[in-house]
Amino acid sequence: MIRIITFSCKKITEEELIRCSFDLNKTEYNVLIFLLRNDKMLTVSEISKAMRLERTTVQKAIKNLVDKRLAKRIQKNLLRGGYVFLYKPYNKNEIKNKMKEITYKWYKSVEEHIDKL
Repeated sequence: MIRIITFSCKKITEEELIRCSFDLNKTEYNVLIFLLRNDKMLTVSEISKAMRLERTTVQKAIKNLVDKRLAKRIQKNLLRGGYVFLYKPYNKNEIKNKMKEITYKWYKSVEEHIDKL
C-alpha cells in the first residue's frame, strides 16, 4: 500500500520520504524494507536469493545501509572455523526517530528561508 503525504502543491509517497531522508537509491530502499519486514538476521546470500537480486548488488546496498546506521552487521563464528556476516535492521523506532530528526532539520531550514523573504 502506498501512502501519500501532501505538501502544499506536491504529494510525497512514503518511499520518497524515506529515500530522501536517508539518501537511498531504489535498491537500498527495497533492501531496507525487506529487512524491516523480516526482522531477523540474514546473510547477503539469503537476502539476494529472497529478493532475486545479484549478490554483489545486495552487498553494496547492505554496506551503505550499515554505513548509514539503518542496518546492523553481526559476525557469527562457524563451528568448524571461519565466520559469516549476518544483517538485520536497526529498531524501527530508532529509524523513525532519525527520520523525524532529519525532517525537523529540513523544516527549520525551510522556516529560516521563509523568514529571509
